[in-house]
Amino acid sequence: MGADLRAVFRLRGSTRCRPGYTPPVDEVPAAALVEWHRATRRAFPFRTPLPREPWAVLVSEVMAQQTQIDRVVPYWERFMARFPTVEALAGAPEGDVLELWSGLGYYRRARSLQEAARAIVEHGWPRTARELAALPGIGPYTAAAVAAFCFGDSEPPVDGNVARVAARIHRLALPLGDRKLLVAGRELLSGLSEAWPAAEVFEAVMELGATLCSPSSPRCLLCPLRPKCEAAHHGDQDRYPLPRPQRSTEDQRWVAIWVEREDGRVLLRQVQGPLLAGLWLPPLRPLAEGDVPRDVAGALASGHGFAGRLLPCLPVEHGITHRRITVLPFLLLAEPRAAELPPDLRWAEPGAPGLATSSLLGKLMRVCRPA
Repeated sequence: MGADLRAVFRLRGSTRCRPGYTPPVDEVPAAALVEWHRATRRAFPFRTPLPREPWAVLVSEVMAQQTQIDRVVPYWERFMARFPTVEALAGAPEGDVLELWSGLGYYRRARSLQEAARAIVEHGWPRTARELAALPGIGPYTAAAVAAFCFGDSEPPVDGNVARVAARIHRLALPLGDRKLLVAGRELLSGLSEAWPAAEVFEAVMELGATLCSPSSPRCLLCPLRPKCEAAHHGDQDRYPLPRPQRSTEDQRWVAIWVEREDGRVLLRQVQGPLLAGLWLPPLRPLAEGDVPRDVAGALASGHGFAGRLLPCLPVEHGITHRRITVLPFLLLAEPRAAELPPDLRWAEPGAPGLATSSLLGKLMRVCRPA
């Protein structure tokens, strides 16, 4: 931050801060924050002493996008056991990657991570946040986190937890994701790192936001930054940050057919996308306005070379990002098919090892599997 801008931030004025205004953080008790972090931080297998191994950190950060960190741990452990190095992932079949990602959702992350691994194998590890952000699927926060924790880069990694802490400390009436709030988070971390020049202080603020300074019911009395927190001083910490603007939900209806053999194997098709691309699920088709579900199910069955009686099953609800999908499944009582299946079809036992699929398969199985 330039000298002129730093002088502006020292003009504290009213205790109620205007949006985009961040008071100085030079006096924030960084030492108390780090002491609190060392005593209370949660233990995760990828939180090794600094500096950390970049591959382990990159995988954990990508998995933690859109997923709670506690839920990430078992997936991370299985993924690292199968792909312990960046080279291992770069050379793996996509189906193997999606199989180990199955259940985490947002499968584009897995594909982007593999693309990033291939770029790293070809060109070597980037060491700065700017260079890491050029990798496929790596955003500014993930790039800054890997650069700081693994290579000692000074670019502050601002995630939602950091932004929430900044919003409350400075009493900023801004929603998460707002550019001005990201700037405030960056300024907060920069000021702390001046007082405690190590990446550990970055992680301490993230941990603070994930535990004490949580979205609801923050535990301010235990917070090491409480003496400098404007919201805690005014007792209105629950008001900050503002709610994130909600993206409108898109409702969709799909039809699925469930074809099961006597040996328990189910007909699955590899989805071509754009949603759930590459995953193995019962044949699916979106419903257009005016479509009759049973007619669409019959056309879906005949298009895959099957005929028989269709029995409607209970609807299944499934969410993908901002989409709310109602799947109308039909149990197809079909004669056994002797002809060889094309490459995008297979008979498989739901839940079998090596099957890259979605949680939608389990939902359909619960309502469609014959008693």
